[in-house]
Amino acid sequence: MDMVTMNVIDSTMVSICREMGITLMKTSYSTVFNEGLDFTCALADDKGDMIAVAEFCPAMIGGMPLLIKTCAEEFPIESLDEGDVLIHNDPYRGGLHVPEHTLFKPFFHDGKPFGYLVCIGHVAEVGGMVPGGFAGEATEIFHEGLRVPPVKIKKAGEDVDSVWKLMLANVRTPRHNYGDLRAMIGALDLGEQRMKALLQKYGTQTFISTCHDLMEYSERRMRSEIEAFPDGHYTFEDTVENDGIEDKSYLLHVDVYVQGNEVVADFSGSADQARGPINATLGVTWSATYNAMFHMTDPSIPKNSGCFRPIRIVAPPNNVTNVNYPAPEVAGNTETHPRLAAIVIGALSQCMPERAMASESGTGGNFVFGGYHPEHDEYFACYDLMSGGWGGRSFADGNDCVICINGNCRFNPVEVFETRFPFQVEDFAMTPDSGGAGTYRGGLGYHKTLRATTTEITASQCTDRHQVKTWALFGGKEGGNGATLIQQKDRTDWRPVTEAFGKMSSSKYSNITLKPGDRVRLAVSGGGGYGNPAEREPQMIEEDLREGYITPEGARKNYGVVFDS
Repeated sequence: MDMVTMNVIDSTMVSICREMGITLMKTSYSTVFNEGLDFTCALADDKGDMIAVAEFCPAMIGGMPLLIKTCAEEFPIESLDEGDVLIHNDPYRGGLHVPEHTLFKPFFHDGKPFGYLVCIGHVAEVGGMVPGGFAGEATEIFHEGLRVPPVKIKKAGEDVDSVWKLMLANVRTPRHNYGDLRAMIGALDLGEQRMKALLQKYGTQTFISTCHDLMEYSERRMRSEIEAFPDGHYTFEDTVENDGIEDKSYLLHVDVYVQGNEVVADFSGSADQARGPINATLGVTWSATYNAMFHMTDPSIPKNSGCFRPIRIVAPPNNVTNVNYPAPEVAGNTETHPRLAAIVIGALSQCMPERAMASESGTGGNFVFGGYHPEHDEYFACYDLMSGGWGGRSFADGNDCVICINGNCRFNPVEVFETRFPFQVEDFAMTPDSGGAGTYRGGLGYHKTLRATTTEITASQCTDRHQVKTWALFGGKEGGNGATLIQQKDRTDWRPVTEAFGKMSSSKYSNITLKPGDRVRLAVSGGGGYGNPAEREPQMIEEDLREGYITPEGARKNYGVVFDS
């Protein structure tokens, strides 16, 4: 193994993936791409093993191996020609959820294919029963949007017009979808140029052997990390408050077995699959487990398929962690994924407490909406990402107001949001006392108030933590709940969606109508605390009070501290 060459080629390939992502960001149409960065770019070898990935969306990073392998089964690399591009979003063929579209392009050298360029991104509008894709009341996959099996969208460099026509005819925003897909293809094209140059520089044999060595190296590093975990059987669980259809909670349970240099995560004890859209696909459960292990191990380990070899997952079919066709699953990737990752971390906190964190908000917020914009003279659709606080850790407070553990995405800036959509943002602020108290407190959630301005807006949501709080570790306290409240134009009071629109759930609902002058208030939960609040340093409490992170009442109630004004 030539460590120097391996590191140079690895860093070059990661840089190529980053450059692909920047190209996608700068050329895309939708805010979920150019502001949210809800995408990931990667490289795979000719066997479908991931060899490099950029540090964009963790949920997609862990989902890559199954996605690529599944697609390669239907389109073996030897059946592809230069210039071919495949598109795929089928959750029942290794995908994560319907909005996640994956594009594959083989890269060649001297007429021979050596691997795949991969770009996976969350397309903001995918058809289905609601604008924006997150149908909180979906009861089957067909409610959630157009499902596309692996199919060529370009063949030998030329558009497959019939595929483009079919896809664009089934969405509400064809211009934006066209632009976003072109941006993804542009990212692949750039990556192809860069990989041809790399193969030309180092030669094919050096490339092949280096990729093999790189995955072996990552595997050894991951196994070495796991060996430091005490062997044992560790369990943890959490609940999703409802599925948008039935007013009951759903158990998420994991048994984690540490055995030498391997880890097995068994989710068999979780609830049967739900009628509503909270179900995770097998790819989501794989990805969540990998995500958790990345958080518990050395972040400098190169991210490739080698990392995943010591980690095994058990998730039986017809389970909320491995959905059966044709049940819905759109929220499984945004709501269930972070909760699954969190319970794996919670289980491992029992043997590696110094590496664990308490529960983060565990939700993407997922407020989606659409309608006709009179000023732009076209239909609009938006996926508005929201998330709250992360959990406290053994050495620091949780991060405030950041996307949940599976996202690594950015929120929409107010100025961009108001320019693109007929909403006015009336407030946007952190919520005091929302972070769970502890030696190290949980990060704060936040809230914002939107007022509909010029036109009716159809809104839906798939979120959680309105009833079930974020859990704490080692004597800390739970974080605060989120909420979605409505103030209609002709009223002065604020009501939950259940009261304002007669929905079963205020966290998961479909197609409410907001008229000009109506307001919606969106609040996201804070993270759980870590350690006994009585052991928090007084100066840290004083600073929190001074900065407005906690109120005087919160300081008294949670820490037993009263400060003179």
